[in-house]
Amino acid sequence: MSYIHHLSKDKKLKKIIDHQDPQKLVKRKNIGSWIIASIISQQLSTRVADVIYQRYLDLYNGKDPDPRQILDTPPEKLRSAGLSRGKASYVQNVARFEIKEGLDPKKLNRMSNEEVISYLTQIKGVGRWTVEMLLMFALGREDVFALDDTGIQNAMIRLYGLDNSDKKEFRKQLLLISDRWSPYRTYACLHLWKWRDNTPK
Repeated sequence: MSYIHHLSKDKKLKKIIDHQDPQKLVKRKNIGSWIIASIISQQLSTRVADVIYQRYLDLYNGKDPDPRQILDTPPEKLRSAGLSRGKASYVQNVARFEIKEGLDPKKLNRMSNEEVISYLTQIKGVGRWTVEMLLMFALGREDVFALDDTGIQNAMIRLYGLDNSDKKEFRKQLLLISDRWSPYRTYACLHLWKWRDNTPK
């Protein structure tokens, strides 16, 4: 894999990469469904999130609904699947945005990472972290660094012996280290998550 040689210049990261299989990125087509699944899973264990997402799909005969179907679903019905009041609202926000503005992968693929983040964080309930995960796991972008991801932070504290008592200085250190990984920061994150066994779902 082309990224391995570049990331292996970081000797500490190399020790991790040498003991793992190469990581691959995939591209997905149904961006709206991906964002909704991400919203549903927030602050839940993987097991609970899977159960609730399946109940959500069961509202639509087990298939991904289109945005119009979602908007035609009363919020109480969404909540009956286990979504909180806030998440039910956010799911419909995504559907509304998809109808009005569009979530076509071709459109998003023409945007830079920061443009995608600015575009999608207009949706109430979708934050920067969610869009960073989408850039990695749904749009297949190779150079994304999830600065605020707890798993990445904990892995880098352990690997590089960082001190996180001064939050501003800590974030500065994370960015300095990650800058060396560009243009393959996504792969570095994938290896760090795998090392800590906490890849986002």
